[in-house]
Amino acid sequence: MRAYAAGDVRAFETLYTRHERRLWRFVLRSVGDAPTADELAQDVWLRVAQQAERYAPSASRADLPPARFTTWLFTIARNRVVDHLRASRPMHSLSANDDHDEDAPSLADTLAAPSGFGPVRRIENRQQAEQLLAAVQALPDDQREAFLLQAEGGMSVQDIAAATGVPFETAKSRLRYARAALRRTLETLA
Repeated sequence: MRAYAAGDVRAFETLYTRHERRLWRFVLRSVGDAPTADELAQDVWLRVAQQAERYAPSASRADLPPARFTTWLFTIARNRVVDHLRASRPMHSLSANDDHDEDAPSLADTLAAPSGFGPVRRIENRQQAEQLLAAVQALPDDQREAFLLQAEGGMSVQDIAAATGVPFETAKSRLRYARAALRRTLETLA
């Protein structure tokens, strides 16, 4: 990021290539609508480019370690998602098709792993994936956000705390509660 701020356009391309899919998935699973996710993710990257000179890999609070680029990026994404959600309710379903194309697989289809056990097993996998997505969607907002930042953003608990502006222990407990709720859902599916 410092290289891009100094004028190296290829450095931005590298950052974009490295983080684009994870960022988009985080936004998509936060808002539940692919066209909106496309728009918000593009807006996030525009903000990253505009704020390049302001990027500093230092902690925003004395009790946190220096922030990585990923933390900074997902903080921008989280803030953009929060702004969007405040402006537009209700949220759309996570199981909606990604690009409103009838032939395109839904998120549940992409979560259900291909199986060599035939069509019945694939249907069961898809149903389980839909139920899991519904469970993620049903989590309280703060728990869902923490879970998605870790699952899609690959962020550590410290990074999640920094991105959401909460103490480490709060971020840790949000993740713990989210995992426990999802584990209960998975156990009922088994």
